[in-house]
Parts: sequence; C-alpha cells; structure tokens
Amino acid sequence: MSRGTVPFVKGHGTGNDFVILSELDGPLDLTPTRVQALCDRHHGIGADGILVITRAVLHDEVVDQAGAAPYFMDYRNADGSAAQMCGNGARLFAAELLERGLVGERQFQIATRGGARLVTVDDSRGIHVDMGTPTFLAEDDIRVRTSQAAGSAETTAIGVLIPNPHAVTWVDDVEQAGTLAAAPVVTPAAAYPEGVNVEFVRVVGEHHLQMRVFERGVGETLSCGTGACAAAVATAQRNGAGPDGQRTRVDVPGGSVGVTWSANGTVELDGPVEVVARGTIDPGWWESHA
Repeated sequence: MSRGTVPFVKGHGTGNDFVILSELDGPLDLTPTRVQALCDRHHGIGADGILVITRAVLHDEVVDQAGAAPYFMDYRNADGSAAQMCGNGARLFAAELLERGLVGERQFQIATRGGARLVTVDDSRGIHVDMGTPTFLAEDDIRVRTSQAAGSAETTAIGVLIPNPHAVTWVDDVEQAGTLAAAPVVTPAAAYPEGVNVEFVRVVGEHHLQMRVFERGVGETLSCGTGACAAAVATAQRNGAGPDGQRTRVDVPGGSVGVTWSANGTVELDGPVEVVARGTIDPGWWESHA
C-alpha cells in the first residue's frame, strides 16, 4: 500500500485488544516485523493481535469459504504468527464490518483459518459468534506446570481444539497461575505441535467460571474468546455433562463473556466490544518497519 494510506481502528473485547487494518483498497504487505511493531505497547499502537479485513477470494487458504463468507478475518498474533481463530477478535471484526456497511444482515458469515463462522446480531446489536464444534484431544494425561522452576505446581488438564489448541486446567484460586510472565509448561509437548493456549479456571458456581489465560504468541491477555469457550466445554466434560444450551458466564480480568454449548454440539460466544480510536499510521513509521 502506498505511503500515507494506512488507516487503522483500535478496539477491544473485554480487554483483549486489536488493531484492525484493511486490504480492501490494496495489499498491505503486512510482514511479521510490522505486526510485532504495531502490537508493541511502548513503540507502537499496542495490541494483542492484528485483524485484517480482506477478501476471502484472494487467499488460497480460505478461498473455499468465499461463497458464503466474502470477508476473511486474517488474524495475526502479536509475535507475527498467524492463528486459526480469535473469538473476541471475531466479534470486533464483525462490528467493524457492520460499521462500514460491508454487511447489512442480522446474520452473516466471516471466513477464518478455522473455517467459516456464523455471526448473529441480536436486537440490542450484541454480537454472537458460532465458534464451531469443539474437539477433545484423546490424550488423557495432559499436565500443566506454571513455570520451568523446580517444584512449581503441576495440575491435570483437558485438551480442546476450538479451533485453536487449548489446555484447560482447574485451580482453587486463579492467582495460583502466578505471574504468567513466561509460558506454562504443558506435557506431553507432542500433544500440541503448533503451541497451546493455557487456561487456569476456577469454578464459581453452576454455569459460572473465572479464568486467566496465557495465549501462545502473545502472553497473558485480559481475555480470550476461544479460551473461554474451551474452559466452558472442558469444565462440562470434567463434570460428566455435555451440551445443554445453557449460557455459561466466564469472568476474565477484562470483564465477562458468555459461552453457550448448544444441543447440536456447536459453541456460541457473546460479549461486549468497544472501538477506542480511528486514525492513520504515520507513513514514515510504516515504511521503517518493513
């Protein structure tokens, strides 16, 4: 994209924050270096990740979704790596499509690396995203340690793909997760060849959880949509329950989201989103971070 033509939107879903860019008017050449620089909280705009609005038909990895979902949410983690899906990001992405008039229906689909996702806008303009059907890992001895330090606490976990990979473990107090300054140690490593998000979950009550999360490629975040979904379904399975259509409230450091595991097996995520700022990236800065 030519100099001086890089508009951005900054927003968040329960504190899980993103910079939204667009390729609808031309290619961005969004390199990992630029992603890292944009997400830097001291030298850039600051974000947990980047969402790019682009056309699904232009990307081989999602071109098969283009008929039903013309717009592709190209999501990048703060370290520049690509991820399959982002639940909080998907709701913010959908809100921006609505704001720009790119979609006008109460229901529409967006393309993601994890498959096309149905978005529903309710009467109060709340945004609900169908996150798909969870897959539980067959591995029955997944364990989580809070750090590499000798003697650090170890807990059992359940592995879930939704579609990002998650290891969900349970604690009496989410502060038991420690500082989360470094990635928790998850074994066996072979269960997660592409890395893993780790959720530390406290059961508050029936259909009510509290969670902290360490996201691969980012670190600890104030919220994680796919993580909240993983926490809700893994807790249900741990309790010998299944999809019951009841909404589970998941409290995260940045607020609360809702997860509904429907009788048909799919999981829906809802929660607030907020746009913070709109602006233009300085062209000299953009060019200097190629």
